Amino acid sequence: MKIASYMAAILLATTAVQQMSAQSAFDAYTISQTDLKGTARFMSMAGAFGALGGDLSVLNQNPGGIGIYRSSDIGFTLDWNIKKTTAGDGAQSYNVKNTNFNFNNIGYIGAFRTHSDAMPNVNWGFTYNKAASFNRHYSGRISNIGTSMTNYVAGQANYGGWTTGDLGAVQDGYNPYQDYPYPDWMSTLAYNSYLINSLNGKNNFAGLYQNGTSGYGEFEVQESGQVNEYTISFGGNVYNTVYWGASIGITDVDYNLYSYYGESLNNAYVPYIDKNNNENMADGYASWGMENQFRMSGTGVNFKLGVILKPINELRVGVAFHTPTFYSMKSEYIANTSFGFSPENQDLVLQNIDGSAWTDEGYTGVTYFDMQTPWKFIGSVAGVIGGRAILSLDYEHNVYPKMKVSYDGSEDMQVSSYIKQYYKSSDIIRVGAEFKVTPSWSLRAGYSYQTSPYKEDIRDDRLNVATAGTTLSYTLDDNIQYFTAGTGYRYKAFYVDFAFVHKNRSSEYYAFSPDSYTDDSGPHLLLPPKSKIKDSNNEIVFTLGFKF
Repeated sequence: MKIASYMAAILLATTAVQQMSAQSAFDAYTISQTDLKGTARFMSMAGAFGALGGDLSVLNQNPGGIGIYRSSDIGFTLDWNIKKTTAGDGAQSYNVKNTNFNFNNIGYIGAFRTHSDAMPNVNWGFTYNKAASFNRHYSGRISNIGTSMTNYVAGQANYGGWTTGDLGAVQDGYNPYQDYPYPDWMSTLAYNSYLINSLNGKNNFAGLYQNGTSGYGEFEVQESGQVNEYTISFGGNVYNTVYWGASIGITDVDYNLYSYYGESLNNAYVPYIDKNNNENMADGYASWGMENQFRMSGTGVNFKLGVILKPINELRVGVAFHTPTFYSMKSEYIANTSFGFSPENQDLVLQNIDGSAWTDEGYTGVTYFDMQTPWKFIGSVAGVIGGRAILSLDYEHNVYPKMKVSYDGSEDMQVSSYIKQYYKSSDIIRVGAEFKVTPSWSLRAGYSYQTSPYKEDIRDDRLNVATAGTTLSYTLDDNIQYFTAGTGYRYKAFYVDFAFVHKNRSSEYYAFSPDSYTDDSGPHLLLPPKSKIKDSNNEIVFTLGFKF
């Protein structure tokens, strides 16, 4: 493009970092998350089972719990999930509801008596467990935006030093999405969509937003997929006092993201074809939108070690360590834009500019990489009261700054730097209780609280945030709470358990990164359009099992 004089605006250099990595720190966090998932008994006590054992779910938490078993066990779990997600506040709130059924857990424990006082039992087990569900859908409108994504992208293009030739459309054997000098995909897509335009025909760019511009933004995010874990465990007990176990977990992950962001702007600085058949700029109306489709899939392996000590019948103490899950991953991504511009003074116009554009001519981009989730430590204590009641407490520590992304065996040091800037360790407290109303019938309740893994600098808009590719939006999760309750019934070898689980999570959606620049009056911070997101998730869980 060759754009005529843009005398009224001055584009200032941004301090935003150039985004060259195919994966981002947010991708590492996405597949590192786990939910409260397992059997109905486990979930009804908020997962506070690290010192208890004797449940199919403990193979994925504290494998030392397998040593508690004196008989074999087989069971399966289903759940009914009702999720409501709200974006915005008050009159600007938008609600999306989803309902689905899930096959949550199935497992088998084989208990073998050794007839030895030193080690009475040696046990092994296999479980399938849905470790995490990514299903979330929200959308909204953000009124009175104070800047535009196009201005942010223009700053990136200038910071990267790209020229109009670098970002130009695919032609004459040159593909800006694949060939040297490898400009970033967002700048390329924006330039070929007229979202950023060159100033005075030179190699510096401006967005659509100028002094006096007003308008609103619209967004939609739909996530889906899950992390499945298949666990094989082996363990036993020593003198019915020390219960030990080890697990190997094989995981598969499938994460899908559809995201949309668009803007409608009045008094914007828009391109058009003038009556001399040249591209030019004028004040006018701009409407544009961008869709991103992104998928991550792969398999991983992890190891878990755990011990439960029972110094007296009324007290149990548990400790477990989880290695990172070492993933081999594939990501696929594609994006497209639609746009339309209309100058206020149509007497100048030969033709309005509108149309659409795709990344890499509509071909899906593919990247292969390795990823490492955080280390975990779990400490637990449980007490048995009068042979009828159980109180249990778990503490879990997740070391998120140790997440890693690698390509061909080499760590991406830039992404690792962002991970350390954005993330801190997160702690989870789980409290559970069970009371036997009769020898066969039990009531249960629990509570879990998980702290946000994000540092204050990113939560308080003090960082320029790097994403990857053309997906500039991101969501920061706040603390997560679970309120749980349930009941269970035993009849001879059969058991049936029910649980109700309520999950609260607050987040904040950002259309793109905060941006900073400096002019004659000093430094400035431009805050992006953003919106509050609230999840309210209810689950009804059912487990049927048989011990023999």
